[in-house]
Amino acid sequence: MRAPFQILVIPFRRRAAGPEFALLKRADARYWQFVAGGGEDEESPVQAAKRETREEIGITGEPILLDSMATVPKEGFAAAASWDQELYVIPEYCFAIHVTDSVIALSDEHTEVRWVPYEQAFRLLKWDSNRNALWELNERLKKEDSEQAPAAGALSPADDAC
Repeated sequence: MRAPFQILVIPFRRRAAGPEFALLKRADARYWQFVAGGGEDEESPVQAAKRETREEIGITGEPILLDSMATVPKEGFAAAASWDQELYVIPEYCFAIHVTDSVIALSDEHTEVRWVPYEQAFRLLKWDSNRNALWELNERLKKEDSEQAPAAGALSPADDAC
């Protein structure tokens, strides 16, 4: 059963010219976004982020929990009829995943992947929540680069407490 929350995962990689972010073009709606999906049964948000990332792009690893959060109207989900009648919006938890040498293998949900720098990603994304999470991740990466070494806890994988 579909859980009443959404996840967003930003795949990123580091390059000499700066970070790049993987945008995915949806097959059904033809717009650009990051990995997105919902929890199943009793999954936590981080478990859903791991599963959706593996299913949509074939990447495994530990997602990094971001501070960014959004809400999504429940009316966009078929499972909404089974959720609490007093629930109007569901939370969207945001994560990032560092992609190193892995090759992205798209699921049928997407027709294309593009690795692009921040400015291009920001322009191409459809949803404000995607742009907000992208901004946060980019700022974290810039800070980390300026410090030359990540501070304790900076961009550490999310834990299952989420």
